[in-house]
Amino acid sequence: MAHHHHAPGHDEHRQGHEGPGHDHEHLDWAELAPLLESQAELFTPLYEHALSWLAKEVTEPGLIVDAGSGPGVISGLFAETFPGARIVAVDGSEPLLERARARAERIGAADRFATLTGDMPGVLAELDYPADLLWASRSIHHLGDQGAALAACVERLAPGGTLAVLEGGLSSRFLPRDIGIGRPGLQARIDAVEADRFTRMREELPGSVAVVEDWPALLTAAGLHHTRSRTFLLDIPAPVPDRARAYVADSLTRTREVLGEYLDPDDRATLDRLVDPDDPASVHHRPDVFVLAAHTVHSGVRPV
Repeated sequence: MAHHHHAPGHDEHRQGHEGPGHDHEHLDWAELAPLLESQAELFTPLYEHALSWLAKEVTEPGLIVDAGSGPGVISGLFAETFPGARIVAVDGSEPLLERARARAERIGAADRFATLTGDMPGVLAELDYPADLLWASRSIHHLGDQGAALAACVERLAPGGTLAVLEGGLSSRFLPRDIGIGRPGLQARIDAVEADRFTRMREELPGSVAVVEDWPALLTAAGLHHTRSRTFLLDIPAPVPDRARAYVADSLTRTREVLGEYLDPDDRATLDRLVDPDDPASVHHRPDVFVLAAHTVHSGVRPV
């Protein structure tokens, strides 16, 4: 099982899930890989800002671990941001790690890039060395006991090492409130359904422990100091480039597949029109499509 984030609004579940998740036990990661990869590539400006923020504190790391790496888009950005570091991409899905290795080859980082296949957080025990920076993008919330998962991550940090988790932020927006078809406020209603689904997903995880999602407090409880949070924005205004339009279409199509049964018939019908390439009101043709997303990174440092 891969721990990452995917689409319905998930921005990247493999590169991060956008938050509320779904029935991730039954996802075919190999099938989702192209969507996850294209989504993460679209979000590259956001990740680059987050990595440059981290780089101000994490100077010349020797080993960076991307825990829940998915197809390795962020792993590749780490390789480029920290040219002296070794990178280990960790994921439960071998097909996704194949993509990560191919990406490292393409960017000329294969000689300092490795992968580790297995489920979080236990697989981290297989790392040969402690990490100077351990990054987990929307992978912790797929684990029943998030506090224990963070503690396991901290155990794999070198003294003075940094743990950074991407969790939370805001749900992505692609369309105005009133789109001229259906009842205004469709995306807000989808968010509400997704939030309920996410709560159920968390409750059904093995060993699920309910916690207040105060990530700095959770990092402090796991033994870290100097906790801080920062939110990074992706703003692609209308008219969007083709790849952003394709991402919106893919994301809403997946929302329709995963959440359609939980929406009322009118909203389902509106979504059907939005994802139908033959409908002039669809996101394939609308001039008002945009992408606005905000992801939050929380970090802390292991005491020396």
